[in-house]
Amino acid sequence: MKLLAVKSVPKVFWSSNHPLNFKPRISTLAILCLGLVLFGVGEASLIAAGIGVSPWIVFSEGVSNISGLSIGVSTFVVSVGVLLLWIPLAQTPGVGTLLNALIISATIEFSLAYLPQPDLYLLRIVETVFGILLVGFGSGLYLIANLGPGPRDGLMTGLQRVTDFPLARVRTAIEICVVILGWLLGGTVGIGTLLFAFGIGPSVSIGLFAVRYFSRREDQD
Repeated sequence: MKLLAVKSVPKVFWSSNHPLNFKPRISTLAILCLGLVLFGVGEASLIAAGIGVSPWIVFSEGVSNISGLSIGVSTFVVSVGVLLLWIPLAQTPGVGTLLNALIISATIEFSLAYLPQPDLYLLRIVETVFGILLVGFGSGLYLIANLGPGPRDGLMTGLQRVTDFPLARVRTAIEICVVILGWLLGGTVGIGTLLFAFGIGPSVSIGLFAVRYFSRREDQD
């Protein structure tokens, strides 16, 4: 399927020419921010559903268990460690790398109070799947803006370039490895965690495909 066979982040007419662009077009910056907000709402939906956090949170929880650091500090340490992995992968940061942390965390904080927390387990699964799809579409927007990925997405695109595997497969492999490590370190795994681990790769691939498809249509009109 073409939806799951995307091998690189495409560029469209509103993409930045280079991640290290400190004077991007307003439209590109606005789309980047929209993508990060949608990403944050998706992550918050996963938390609100209450049936398991994302694999990276599980990993941070595991690091917290063995180090004695708080979950917040552990999350920061993990992010720094992932950024260090960018060096051999020759990944380039940008303004989007910084905005990734700021906007997503702020969006999660703000939106959690307004998201439903259903009692029915089936509705919790629906909310989790919705969150995963929203994270994927938000990723498609902000990655195609080409103003620098977040730490984890940069690891994904860097490993894709090295392996030449589809992004969906690379992202799924990363998430599965991370959740296994987090679980071994004592992190808490739920059904939502497993849904995210196996679903986020295809979701990001679908998001990239959809954003590229509709952007090309707009460019032709």
